[in-house]
Amino acid sequence: MPKHTSLISAVGLFVTSSAAVLTTGVAMTTPASAHEDHGRFSAGEPGDPNKPARIVEVRMFEGGGKMGFEPARIEVRRGEQVRFVLRNGGEEDHEFILATVAENRKHADVMKKHPEMEHDDPNGKRILPYGNGELVWKFTKRGEFEFACLIPGHYEKGMFGKIIVK
Repeated sequence: MPKHTSLISAVGLFVTSSAAVLTTGVAMTTPASAHEDHGRFSAGEPGDPNKPARIVEVRMFEGGGKMGFEPARIEVRRGEQVRFVLRNGGEEDHEFILATVAENRKHADVMKKHPEMEHDDPNGKRILPYGNGELVWKFTKRGEFEFACLIPGHYEKGMFGKIIVK
């Protein structure tokens, strides 16, 4: 194969790979359908960490065959920016993924097929055991939304909560 053809093929592969990573926020091993369109989010938009925000601490836990979040219900005002301080008090990795119930259920199905998928997205973070993290979010739309851990088996053990935007 001539050198220029190999170069064109390599550039094409790089562009395709880069587009997949930019579109999904995840390497090509993860299907694009697993993530929301990162230009549009159902629950609002990524917040500005340099602007004031209400701090809401969310604790992740497991034990006694159950998993969950504390608090499991959060109310916010439309237009409010919230800094979620995420604390994993358990011995397993956990996630905080903010979306609609339907989007989280669809994403959970993809996670069952790709359990190695990890999140560090504007609307979701994976937190290591006994670790901490933050997610800043601006709620621009009224409605009910969900935060959930989509690691296979965690949602089924009760690891989800509700956000009501008034």
